[in-house]
Amino acid sequence: MDATTRQATILNLLNTQDRVEVEDLASRFEVSLQTVRADLRDLSDRGALSRVHGGAVRTSSAANRVYADRRKQNAQGKQAMAALVAELIPDNCSLALNIGTSTEQVARALSEHRGLTVLSNNINIINMMMGVKTKNLILAGGTVRQSDGAIVGEDAVEFISRYKVDFAIIGASAMDTDGAIMDHDAREVSVARAILKNARTKVLVCDSSKFERSAPVRICAVEDLDVVVTDQSVPEDFAKAAKLAGTRILTATQNESREND
Repeated sequence: MDATTRQATILNLLNTQDRVEVEDLASRFEVSLQTVRADLRDLSDRGALSRVHGGAVRTSSAANRVYADRRKQNAQGKQAMAALVAELIPDNCSLALNIGTSTEQVARALSEHRGLTVLSNNINIINMMMGVKTKNLILAGGTVRQSDGAIVGEDAVEFISRYKVDFAIIGASAMDTDGAIMDHDAREVSVARAILKNARTKVLVCDSSKFERSAPVRICAVEDLDVVVTDQSVPEDFAKAAKLAGTRILTATQNESREND
């Protein structure tokens, strides 16, 4: 296996786990520890990962993949989920959306709604909804994360705390079968928590691939949500936790939707 293939495999591993170990990689690739360290050094120099003692971790940015590429991943599934979320949102209400490619699809799906007040820390959402006279748009203030247009940090948290909206619609980077909803950037998580805290109805929109990923910072638990919208049936343990909490799980496909038992 050449260096290019090894390094691509390392990055693929870091898409599904938080850390890789030098010894494990050497065994996997059947190469020396020195060869693996050289691979990690090359990837670190390119900004693709961060080296730590004994291995490497994914970069600290929540945009662990290029944001434009993330928009393309499971595009049909995200559109189906967004259409289902839009059915939950009536005209003449207020809502808050956080950063994420799924929440951006929700914003697009709301194009025909009337009388909405939309609060977001996502510059992309505000930009795509501009020019529609039937919507009142509010952009949270704070530090702009240039990789994806997220406004994060305590200023954004304080700004959002001034409002009380009808619906919170958030995305996340990872879901655990025990019901934990997680993300990578603590600053981003603080904003997501503020959005949830200051909303009457709390909706998570997250495709099922997020069960295959991990992230270190907890946003909330499934019991803190009113509705989870996803694209495929969820793991049994997650479904049980949701049922116990009274949280609805709605599963969307391109052409239909259903509620999990």
